[in-house]
Amino acid sequence: MCGICCVVSLSVQPPKTCLLEKDVFCRLRRRGPDSSHQMVKSAPDLLYQCFFSGHVLHLRGEMTPQPVEDPTSGNVFLWNGEVFSGGTSVTAEANDTHVLFHHLCSCNSEADVLSLLSSIQGPWSFIFYQVSRHYLWFGRDYFGRRSLLWQFRQELDHILTLSSVSAASDHPWREVPASGIFRMDLQDCGASKAVALTLHPWKYPSREDPVEEAVIGDLSVVSKCLPTNVSLVVQESLSLLAPVTPLNKEVRGVPEVSQCLDCTKNVADMRVLQMFLAEDHRKKIVHQFINVLSRSVERRVLCLVRGNDLLRGEMSGAASRRPHVAVLFSGGIDSIVIATLADRHVPLEEPIDLLNVAFELPDQGSQRSSTRKPSMEKKELPPSSGCINNDNNTVSCPSLASFNVPDRITGRAGLEELRNVSPSRSWNFVEINVSLEDLKAMRQEHICHLVYPLDTVLDDSIGCAVWFASRGEGLITNQGDIRPYKSPAKVVLTGIGADEQLAGYARHRVCFKNRGLEGLNEELGMELGRISSRNLGRDDRVIGDHGKEARQVGRQLFPFLDEDVVSFLSSLPVWEKANLALPRGLGEKLLLRLAAAELGLTASSVLPKRAMQFGSRIAKMEKRNEKASDKCLRLPSILVE
Repeated sequence: MCGICCVVSLSVQPPKTCLLEKDVFCRLRRRGPDSSHQMVKSAPDLLYQCFFSGHVLHLRGEMTPQPVEDPTSGNVFLWNGEVFSGGTSVTAEANDTHVLFHHLCSCNSEADVLSLLSSIQGPWSFIFYQVSRHYLWFGRDYFGRRSLLWQFRQELDHILTLSSVSAASDHPWREVPASGIFRMDLQDCGASKAVALTLHPWKYPSREDPVEEAVIGDLSVVSKCLPTNVSLVVQESLSLLAPVTPLNKEVRGVPEVSQCLDCTKNVADMRVLQMFLAEDHRKKIVHQFINVLSRSVERRVLCLVRGNDLLRGEMSGAASRRPHVAVLFSGGIDSIVIATLADRHVPLEEPIDLLNVAFELPDQGSQRSSTRKPSMEKKELPPSSGCINNDNNTVSCPSLASFNVPDRITGRAGLEELRNVSPSRSWNFVEINVSLEDLKAMRQEHICHLVYPLDTVLDDSIGCAVWFASRGEGLITNQGDIRPYKSPAKVVLTGIGADEQLAGYARHRVCFKNRGLEGLNEELGMELGRISSRNLGRDDRVIGDHGKEARQVGRQLFPFLDEDVVSFLSSLPVWEKANLALPRGLGEKLLLRLAAAELGLTASSVLPKRAMQFGSRIAKMEKRNEKASDKCLRLPSILVE
């Protein structure tokens, strides 16, 4: 995880004030604590200059400070991403920043640049200054899995800022749309003293059907997020090939399921899953899905530098080893399948952290067990926590009832399932307990700035839950002793993307009921198309904020949004992925439930979908009566436009 930033100024005079705001710099530094460098590139004759700022969290290959400058061409590169596969090969020992920059500097045309970016599989955002053409290239991957924001100003000496994170300002920030790659001709902008952008949009790979060659998505949304003084040209003739196949919208040939409906009696049951698995065709698809998802997890957990380092403290056995992989873990179907597949590929002697967050239930403050920055060293826990730190660094908690939320209950049940499936693995179940005081303090200090420019009640709830979960500070039980613990994991795996592709939300049932399979297909296509603006940029900013404290936690990875996984699921007709004629806990995400059953998971295979904000109880913590789409009044007013 890195923090990248570029400020474009249409002036050759030294700025009167620092081009990079102090708050923005501090948040960039939190994302990348291992290296921070700045650079200015100017073209006096063409009346522009660019200020670049790079902040690196080193996780892979040789340490590469950013921004990177090519000594021959003078090109400059800022990169926040991971290359897992595709046309650009990056070995485990290599640094993807170096490899990509070398390829970019070798590009002789715009088409070469776009072809290279189209070939990358993995999450990324980037900024590339091409000196010979005076071009500034920037953008995000197809799904928008890495954050990149932009801010436009009308002052002639400071017209555009690109940054991984933002800060409160009189000038609003917006997320750079993940609609394609943007190009800015600095020479033309310097001459006209105005911002003009060219967008190279994503297109599906060519097929016999000409409709599938159309530009992906509605590009009018791009123009809507630009100020009136910024011009935009969409260059469809030079586009990027999408890394995934288009959605299969076939609705003919749906198999009969009446016999399954009769046997369920409107109750989710493992016997129904076994009935489906008895079908050869269905079982083949389930195994194909398990294999492609397993490869996705493997790519994400093995591209790490590992050592035989031990954790400090009195931990015994395998638990004393340093975990490098964590899972945001509610015990639900998404997270438990990801954890099970991670177990296949993470070295057996290495523990896996299961990060389970719970927010204090209302009116039970006297019983709470708050988690406030525990460390492996002896420390005093706050009196309000209800926990006592003993001389041997264990913690005695008279009652944890105030954090006994639904996700904590299913999380513990899921932990037992994982222990049954893989008894030799050391699973660190990290109970992350958040008091109301902690929530208010951290929202004000950090989270509100990371959620921004999003501002709804749902953004606040999910952003807070993910921030505390990914921080990884909580309590674990080791041989009967409760101990303070901070996860040192370098990678955080999440189940984001499963619901959007496998019809996991309640609104999908409503859509199916009202509009049938055709309507459901349209809804699923829309879900995946808007996931960058609704989820991924926000979550990347939230999780990346912990780079400074942990110096290792920093990469949130989405196995369900791996390009190969998305292409596989998109190739299937909708009825192979979900059957919403079946009851809750069974019909939604049916394919994933069948995969879980085939992997040996039982109770979790038929758990109904429960949103994070409800399972963790953050939605009820402050006794709110709001709609998820309402603007969140708890965010500072300066951030709510």
